[in-house]
Amino acid sequence: MFRRLFGLMLLLPLLAALGAAPARAQTEQQTLVDRATLSVQEMFSDQVNPEGRRLLKNAKGIMICPQVFKAGFIIGGQMGSCVLVGNVNGAWTNPAFYGFGSGSIGFQIGVQDAQIAFIVLTDKGLTALMDSQFKIGADASVAVANYGAGVSGATTAALRADIVAFAQARGLFAGIALDGSLISQRTEWNQAYYGQYLSPQQIILNRQGNNPGADPLREVLGQLAQQGQ
Repeated sequence: MFRRLFGLMLLLPLLAALGAAPARAQTEQQTLVDRATLSVQEMFSDQVNPEGRRLLKNAKGIMICPQVFKAGFIIGGQMGSCVLVGNVNGAWTNPAFYGFGSGSIGFQIGVQDAQIAFIVLTDKGLTALMDSQFKIGADASVAVANYGAGVSGATTAALRADIVAFAQARGLFAGIALDGSLISQRTEWNQAYYGQYLSPQQIILNRQGNNPGADPLREVLGQLAQQGQ
């Protein structure tokens, strides 16, 4: 009897931890969505990036990576988490979740904390991002224009691009190198956030899945797009 009670006592913390796992996962995804909301507000405000808002007005979608870390000494790398939100018939969708990562070799030293927004201007660009993996610069048919937030004037090259990347960075690196970066689906995060398995295509194109926690992000994107005159 004592052994049985002792064994049960040992199992209780494990069962509690397993029961709490979905709640932790939900919080993790919601934290990313909340950070993405703050990032777009900061990156596309009147003072910072009116050009980005003009592109956002007619965009097919936007991928927001609110916190990308890059660090290195000779061998470096950068990583972060992102959300992709589609613009379907003028309505912003719920987000699909992605991971962002890359590696590099060469003389480098320092640490960088960046936020990146990929404005998707064409259906081809949106399809590329919704793929299971998209490597920036590897697909020659998908043009990615890279600009620092605050540039004056959306150039002709940007308007011809499938995807325009805006970045704000702090740290010792002098810029954001995106070529070679890999963007990958995080289907387990979609499942944790929506309570069911959903692909990015189902979330973005078919408008399946709903989480009220994403409403502020969708509302902010709608407001910014309306301001893009």
